[in-house]
Amino acid sequence: MRKLFLASFVVVAFGLILTACAPTESPDSTNKPAANTSDSELENKIKAKFDSDAQLKVADLSVSADAEKNEATISGAVGTQSLRTKAVDLAKEASPGLILTDKIDVKPREMTREEYTEEHAGEEREKARGAGEKLGASLDDAWIHTKLVAKFIGDADTPGRKINIDVVNNVVILRGSVETAEQRAEAERIARDTEGVKRVVNQLKVGTAGK
Repeated sequence: MRKLFLASFVVVAFGLILTACAPTESPDSTNKPAANTSDSELENKIKAKFDSDAQLKVADLSVSADAEKNEATISGAVGTQSLRTKAVDLAKEASPGLILTDKIDVKPREMTREEYTEEHAGEEREKARGAGEKLGASLDDAWIHTKLVAKFIGDADTPGRKINIDVVNNVVILRGSVETAEQRAEAERIARDTEGVKRVVNQLKVGTAGK
């Protein structure tokens, strides 16, 4: 009996020694890229994820990475917020635990005149009516209004929807108020440079007047 007990003890002790010597995985090892991964390799992994989606592939987003820190920055522009979210999710799949800096801008793609339909025009007229703006009955008027709203919102030197835009027979009337003479001039320049616009009537006031 004593010999059996000693034999069992030896077996258990030996098993404990083997367990102690076995290699263990670092708790945060899943948050690190594979060993010897270079910056360019991590960038290419992320780009490959983007290329797997048709919309993100044509967006041609920029990627910069620091493989040692498992960090990456993506920048560029996409047409919708949902596409931006998809880009972030796909990038994170490229490397477990990736620390991601998102510098993607959401900029709706400008619709061409050929793509613009009566349905689009109807929606734009509803928006214009709600903002107290006037639109003519033609598709051109609604299309011009759509383009100008997007341009003013996307331009840092114009105060977005503080400017009212009327479009009738391809003539644009700008109303409302801006803070500086430079903003007033910039708004007029944008309107004049917009395809389809025949004339611009600038009624914008500078300062608090007209607010």
